[in-house]
Amino acid sequence: MTNGATPPVIAIDGPAASGKGTVAAAVASALGFHYLDSGSFYRLVALRALERGTALDDAAAVAPLAIELDAVFRAGEIRMDGRDVTQAIRSEAVAAAASHVAVHRAVRAAVLAGQRSFLRPPGLVADGRDMGTVVFPEARLKVFVTASAEERALRRYKQLIAKGNSVTLEGLLRNIRERDARDAGRAAAPLKPSHDAVILDTTDLTIDAAIDEVLARYRKLLPSSPNEPID
Repeated sequence: MTNGATPPVIAIDGPAASGKGTVAAAVASALGFHYLDSGSFYRLVALRALERGTALDDAAAVAPLAIELDAVFRAGEIRMDGRDVTQAIRSEAVAAAASHVAVHRAVRAAVLAGQRSFLRPPGLVADGRDMGTVVFPEARLKVFVTASAEERALRRYKQLIAKGNSVTLEGLLRNIRERDARDAGRAAAPLKPSHDAVILDTTDLTIDAAIDEVLARYRKLLPSSPNEPID
């Protein structure tokens, strides 16, 4: 905190492959804020569950994995128990598993405190699916980044093909639609924009344009809060 003020939070939520992670990381860098990739918490829990053979539907067994999780986030790197798992948690298998474990209330409760611990001066940009609705409802700026399912599938297809993965556009589109339905329909913190969130559709936007839009909206808020820490 600075002068007793709570550091500002920019909450950026949205569905898979909407571009929210890229936008959030760039906004954090531009402002000199800390960055939280909240979805990685669930991917880390999912990776640990898969490695240990823990049933993803067994909330009582999965929740302790989240409580004991030792995770460190650095620029371009995520470590768990001291080892680099940046690439491991980006696999489609781990992504699907993370969506499954995230439905458990016990798991979400276990990681909530860890997510909030990232809030420290000079500020935080938090990227996820419930940052503005559950984790940081007091966020100064809330943005819900979205794009059409077809565009998101195409983005993911290009990423995976560039990495040498064998995938089909049709299969990715089907997976994205299924994940959207599952995330929106879950009982615990369903995927939806906060009532006071700015909706940012990136279907026809470049990443740079999306980043500029978020930065512009945040900077417009600064004059009304002169005592908040500004980088």
